[in-house]
Amino acid sequence: MRSLLASRAARIALTAVAAVGLATTAAATANAGTAHTAAKHTTRACVTDDLVFTTNFESQAGGYILVTAKALPGVKCHLDGVFPSASFGSSPDTAVSPAEQAVSEGVTLSGAKAAYAGINPKTTNNDNGIEFDQLSLSVAGDEYNSVGLSLPDSVLVDQPIATNWHAKAADAVPFAD
Repeated sequence: MRSLLASRAARIALTAVAAVGLATTAAATANAGTAHTAAKHTTRACVTDDLVFTTNFESQAGGYILVTAKALPGVKCHLDGVFPSASFGSSPDTAVSPAEQAVSEGVTLSGAKAAYAGINPKTTNNDNGIEFDQLSLSVAGDEYNSVGLSLPDSVLVDQPIATNWHAKAADAVPFAD
């Protein structure tokens, strides 16, 4: 009987040692993945107040507003590859919708490095819409700190769309369906 208990105790001890070994291996693997991810994104996320925005009208794709975002001097931050929060007025009908179906690669801003988003103010093929000469814009998730951007000319707005933020201006052309 004593040998039966000893073997049962040995089995329990062996099981406990194996469980600790597996847990340690799993934790080491998880930590290695986390360290790789953390090293990739050590820069903090951008907020609206970190950035200076400019707008230009572009004629490509039927005409759109190219928004350029640059970090303020001394600021280094990461802008996620999602579309900006933007609207042309207080009506929900003037808020931009996403022009892209997926999240793009983000952009780290510092110094002269810029991010670009394209906003098509009118995606409908009719004479409907409301004219605006100002755009309210913020980084997604920081809507309480939006900035008002005066546009060089007024635009007719009807079902506006916006691209995600991109590292290249050529990737920020909003094509309407």
